Amino acid sequence: MELKLVNAVIPEGANIILGQTHFIKTVEDLYEAVRTTVPEAKFAVALCEASGPCLVRTEGNDEDLKKAAIENALAIGAGHLFVIILKGAFPINVLNQVKACPEVASIFCATANPLQVVVVKTDQGKGVLGVVDGFSPLMAEGEKDVEERRAFLRKIGYKL
Repeated sequence: MELKLVNAVIPEGANIILGQTHFIKTVEDLYEAVRTTVPEAKFAVALCEASGPCLVRTEGNDEDLKKAAIENALAIGAGHLFVIILKGAFPINVLNQVKACPEVASIFCATANPLQVVVVKTDQGKGVLGVVDGFSPLMAEGEKDVEERRAFLRKIGYKL
């Protein structure tokens, strides 16, 4: 058994969602979930098939994001892993629909932060043990930080 850290490639201005599923049709179901929830978003879905030809299956409406999703899927290489790269929307806009997809078993993360994926490699294949999402906290927020957080959420329209 061998452990490896894979640095995810997240295009400028995009977010990534990583999860695990159990069926090839998930790639189309996740496409529909994102497309019908935020029609104007640019996005791509890549799915690592875990049996048969073991291909990376892809759907999406942006070729550059498809390339990034494929690059991440191949680098991580875990069976039944899915990668969604999203631009023009935030994971909060689609996460409930992604989680509601009947084939989705779990979500590892949804982020725009620098992301490292902890991968284990065995004789059988690869699996995701977890993720390192962003950086470690330095201290608790102060009053000024609370004000800035609240102002930011209102600026982007998530709070009144």
